[in-house]
Amino acid sequence: MPFLLSARAPDLRGKGANAVAPFVAIPQKRRMMMPDLHITGAQVLRPEGLCDAPLGIAAGQVAAEASGRALHLPGWQVLPGIVDVHGDGFERHLAPRRGAMRDLGAGLMAAEAELAANGITTAYLAQFYSWEGGMRGPEFAAAMLRALDDMRPRVATDLRVQLRVEIHLIDDYTAIEALIAAHDIGYVVFNDHIPHDALARGKRPPRLTGQALKSGRNPEAHLALLQSLHDRREEVPAALNQFAARLSSRNVLLGSHDDATTADRQTARGQGLRVSEFPETAEVAAEATEAGDAIVMGAPNVVRGQSHAGKVSAGFIAREGMCTALASDYHYPAPFQAAMALAPDMGLGAAWALVSSGPAAMLGLRDRGTLASGARADLVAINPETRRPGLTVSGGRITYADHQAAAVLLTA
Repeated sequence: MPFLLSARAPDLRGKGANAVAPFVAIPQKRRMMMPDLHITGAQVLRPEGLCDAPLGIAAGQVAAEASGRALHLPGWQVLPGIVDVHGDGFERHLAPRRGAMRDLGAGLMAAEAELAANGITTAYLAQFYSWEGGMRGPEFAAAMLRALDDMRPRVATDLRVQLRVEIHLIDDYTAIEALIAAHDIGYVVFNDHIPHDALARGKRPPRLTGQALKSGRNPEAHLALLQSLHDRREEVPAALNQFAARLSSRNVLLGSHDDATTADRQTARGQGLRVSEFPETAEVAAEATEAGDAIVMGAPNVVRGQSHAGKVSAGFIAREGMCTALASDYHYPAPFQAAMALAPDMGLGAAWALVSSGPAAMLGLRDRGTLASGARADLVAINPETRRPGLTVSGGRITYADHQAAAVLLTA
């Protein structure tokens, strides 16, 4: 029985203010593609299911015919490249120690290598714009985006940005909008990490000193900032509604983070936020599914078998058919591991769609996510000996090869 490469991936285009523009490639300098080739001997996951017919790659696309040199990979599986919709694992490459942020470009190059080694061919780097400061502050966000624009032409992995905006920074909305326009950011998620409960009771929030040190502030100054943001909470809904409407008019995809209740999800939907990232309960996920919203869950949650914060199991949400995409969150190996963990229950095609065609459709990337003829040549080949990615190709260019794949490439 064929494994169908499909997932619940709501088409969020064509919905008025929530419309998502068709995929437009980021302009880049002309790049050298690898020679035309075709892979033989492997099981290839095509839209209709697994088959052993040769897979052709020509001019950066999946080809209808086998041409060029033969790359023989007996026993391997060839799957569509992973589309990671939300990952902040790059942060540890940019600042391995506090204060050790000297060359953001070099850190991003290291992050790209890790992405490729884990089969990720399109990655949305989740960069905060937050009152938290440090690597999550406005100044760092601007610096990271400049560094990414500078290094992007030198790598093959398609690196994009998901900007995570703290909603209480209402005085920064104009600056944030300018940053989004300047760096062509197409995906924004709204967060609220202010410890409102503690502040409302007049208590010092937990972990205040550690947060203050990371932000570069003393604890009292950090507490004063939190209190001032908390005190303006009544102003946030109206300002956020207007801000979200402006972004939607620019075809920016919008999402909410950590919806705790169905009321939270309904409010977010009313603001044009059609993606629910990491809903905290099955009830919220079910309500979002019924309304046709996209649902993103954390792949590490699937690998662990449970949420580290005691929230709903991502594996349960996926098996119930309520998940659109599995994201790396904080660990880039997790999407591959999670899909393979779900495959025995869901079937390889349905499980793999959660990291390929599902997220691609959600993001409006209509040229990738499957190995259909004419699609962008994004693929990951699984080495049967290591049972992990052994060859990754992004846009028709090799981004990772283990020693066995490299030997085959050299002798092809």
